[in-house]
Amino acid sequence: GPCTECSCSSGKETDKNTSNSKKKGNGDQPFIPKIFFGTRTHKQISQITRELKKTVYSTVPMTILSSRDYTCIHPAVSGSGSNRNEMCVELLEGKHGKSCLYYHGVHKLSERHALQSAHRVYQAWDIEDLVSLGKKLRACPYFAARELMVGADIVFCPYNYLLDPQIRESMEINLKGQVVILDEAHNIEDCARESVSYGVTENQLRAAREEIDFMVNNNIRQKDHEPLRAVCCSL
Repeated sequence: GPCTECSCSSGKETDKNTSNSKKKGNGDQPFIPKIFFGTRTHKQISQITRELKKTVYSTVPMTILSSRDYTCIHPAVSGSGSNRNEMCVELLEGKHGKSCLYYHGVHKLSERHALQSAHRVYQAWDIEDLVSLGKKLRACPYFAARELMVGADIVFCPYNYLLDPQIRESMEINLKGQVVILDEAHNIEDCARESVSYGVTENQLRAAREEIDFMVNNNIRQKDHEPLRAVCCSL
């Protein structure tokens, strides 16, 4: 029988959707959704991009979103065992009088990929390819991958980039009207649980309790801090 659940059942609806899509684009250009392809691990992204190279879609503009652990090439940050995100932010803000020269070279990497795409020699690539090119051009692969997302038709990333609202916001990912594909989606439940979970150590709890004790003993918002102290003690 006729389709009744989607816009194709009514010519008017189709026209309405078409006009809306044009408004979303630039000028009269129709809005073209991106494909966000989520996987469980970065290794699976490598496998998928390898398969993409074998298809007729290997020249489609793409990018891979990943953490600084995989894409940072700054010697001091990538070779450090501490929090790379914090160190990166400190360099970008120039807190200690030092900046990141790789960040200032991001355009070298993103423009190179744009040039390859324009000349139809764009090929599907992997994180290692981007990092290798970044080292050669002295340009940051982490921020280049984010810039490439603007013109990409397909974006590969781990599950949590799509599920965790904080990561979506920080990476400027807007899923409204986009196509989302989740590989091995039976793992989504665990990933969603991890996204809204937080772990604390016993030492952190003890330190928090000591600070709250100080607040209570010095009559600093005592009514607010006493319940928090009770929670820390119970844990």
